[in-house]
Amino acid sequence: MDRKRRIGLDSIFQKISSKDLVGAELQESSLIYSVVGFMPATDFTDNALLISNLAYLVSQKGLNTCVVDLKVFYPNLYQHLDSAPPKKGNGLIKVLKSDKVDFRDELITTKYERLYLLSPSPQDLMEEYFDFEFGHLERVIDTLKGMFDIVLIDIPNNPPLEFCLGAMKYCHIGYFTAAERMEATVNMVKLLDFAQSVGISTAKFMSVIMMNLQNLEFDYKVMKEMGFHIAAALPLVKDANVCAHEGRLYIKDSAIVNKFFKKDIQKLADRLADQ
Repeated sequence: MDRKRRIGLDSIFQKISSKDLVGAELQESSLIYSVVGFMPATDFTDNALLISNLAYLVSQKGLNTCVVDLKVFYPNLYQHLDSAPPKKGNGLIKVLKSDKVDFRDELITTKYERLYLLSPSPQDLMEEYFDFEFGHLERVIDTLKGMFDIVLIDIPNNPPLEFCLGAMKYCHIGYFTAAERMEATVNMVKLLDFAQSVGISTAKFMSVIMMNLQNLEFDYKVMKEMGFHIAAALPLVKDANVCAHEGRLYIKDSAIVNKFFKKDIQKLADRLADQ
């Protein structure tokens, strides 16, 4: 690790306030809900695209931001943030295995100010993640919560995996992401029923971010009747996917940004930052 990166992470580890980072005009961050999870409820959503762009907007508000990729079998957030992935055995799996590991050595410094990533290595074997328990994940999240102003977690929809239910348990608030698919509401209800059956509070996962909308006929009334709240609605934008394939952030690097996409993702960023 080079000296410049070490100095930057030392500052994060000491949790410098937003006021110290970006000027006296900003208040010191004291977010109530600092650990935020995002889980797909259907196919045709793209959590990595959403989280990477949202994390950038939040970090631009002066908040030290950490993105955690819990998709241990298929991590991809490092690609969206144009960063090199950890080597085999490093990154997320290393901090899960031992409480003696220095997090500063395992965090990926992105090219965006105040934005960091904790990711699995794509070279890790699947079976290496089967033996972790809720306690391992709780320790990692608690450590990150103490280091950063806000932590955004990409949660895999894989209920038998501890990284799914564990992240749901330790998040302060959570969002489902869904597309215009008839199974969306059923999938969310089934997962929340299962989580509740093992003692996990589900009230924090009643907000839904609709993604890749194509103006299809869709019954939003059912979602509302089941108690879900639509927090944002993001249209399908081809340029956003092109940017992701090139390691660029659509909200920052595209010359023309879809106004509906920009409006709702900015609304989400404001909601997370202005607590």
